[in-house]
Amino acid sequence: MSRLIDITNQRFGRLLVLGRAKSKTNNGNARWKCLCDCGNYVEADGYALRHGITRSCGCLRREISSKAAKCNPSFIANQGNSLKNEDGIGYSSLYKGKRNRTGVIGVSYDKQSHCFVARLMFHGRYVLNHATYDFNEAVKLRKEAEARYFKHSVKEKQ
Repeated sequence: MSRLIDITNQRFGRLLVLGRAKSKTNNGNARWKCLCDCGNYVEADGYALRHGITRSCGCLRREISSKAAKCNPSFIANQGNSLKNEDGIGYSSLYKGKRNRTGVIGVSYDKQSHCFVARLMFHGRYVLNHATYDFNEAVKLRKEAEARYFKHSVKEKQ
């Protein structure tokens, strides 16, 4: 005896069910071919449709996210910007990340050129991007650039 619930021609949110899809979900639920109000075709799990989990092809989520973003002043202010402190200095320039292998912020090793690279980004542009074969020289270049550009931010860290 089949437990299939036929939901053809029923509407779930923005989706109109056109018929059964050939494939099944990984858990054995039936999949259904649907037409979204925006014009996209999508296959959806019957259980997710009936329980309100799937209500569109994804256009509803994009609309809700877009509206929420337009009403969020901090999102608008930081759109396109990396995370920065009150001085406008990116946190990636101030704190050592977990992928750092040299132990020094802003100094990395380039395996292709076998060089150490000292970098410093200040207000969205590189003010230091220098390659050297000597690790200590790269560290010195980075520290000099920090002292020059970060002035009072470096004092706060110490």
